[in-house]
Amino acid sequence: MKSGIYGILKAEFCDFDAFLSSKPPLHYKVYKIPKRTIGFRTIAQPTPILKKIQKTLVGLIEPHVKIHSNAAAYRLGKGVKENALSHINSNYLLKIDLEEFFNSITPNMLFKTLRQQHMDLSDIDKYVVEQVFFWNRSRRKNGRLILSVGAPSSPFISNLIMSKFDNDISMICDRKGVSYTRYADDMTFSTKERDVIFSILADVRRVLKNNFGNKMNVNELKTVFSSKAHNRRVTGVTLTNDNKISIGRERKRYISALTHKFKLGKLDISDIYHLKGLISYARHVDGGFIRKLQKKYGVTTLELIKKYPSEG
Repeated sequence: MKSGIYGILKAEFCDFDAFLSSKPPLHYKVYKIPKRTIGFRTIAQPTPILKKIQKTLVGLIEPHVKIHSNAAAYRLGKGVKENALSHINSNYLLKIDLEEFFNSITPNMLFKTLRQQHMDLSDIDKYVVEQVFFWNRSRRKNGRLILSVGAPSSPFISNLIMSKFDNDISMICDRKGVSYTRYADDMTFSTKERDVIFSILADVRRVLKNNFGNKMNVNELKTVFSSKAHNRRVTGVTLTNDNKISIGRERKRYISALTHKFKLGKLDISDIYHLKGLISYARHVDGGFIRKLQKKYGVTTLELIKKYPSEG
């Protein structure tokens, strides 16, 4: 990038200087959605023009940096299935969640990571990166800038920020014979040795502190130890005791019940779209269940669901 980030974006977008002066960190629509358990998650979605600039800026930075291979989210060819498959041969499992993951990430964390990856930015480029990628939640003048949940650039930035942590913790896990993956803020550790898994939590706390000080912390309420004696789930995918993956008994029953109603013509349009998504997910994760579903309700029924016209 010989002309620099600022120069490229200025050439790409008309009135880019005027856009920068309009305080991009305020160009967000904010709303809340309920969490799976209790409380709400705040989503800050950028305006269409800011979203377009964010995507362009990611494209400028991405070729010059590396994301660790153990990062399983928001990457081509990886997802919840691949994340779960990394742990199917284990006996013991540890799941660790990070508090306020996206909202904990600040411009200085990103600049530090870029320096570590030998990408030095000029002052004007730092200003552009800060203004384009980060959100002013308080809306106050000179308010603290953080990463938002809802921006298309946030997943890439979060993986980039965590690249050194992923490398450091992976080296520790390799020495201990532990498998490690991270899906956004969900970290999973697995091993065949019972006693080893209990030492990992302290390692995670230490490596987080070494990399981020007190700005990135473990959500202690969501730390879970489990074994083959219990139901083991990794990012929503069930690990079976015969070293396979499954969508889980309850979800299978739910999909089967909806398929039965569809065959009887008792599902409304929104429920059909919902079922279509569930079957697509099941087909990706658990092909054996799909074959059983076809046997029970007929191949034609599942084809009708698959080919049901999409919304819009």
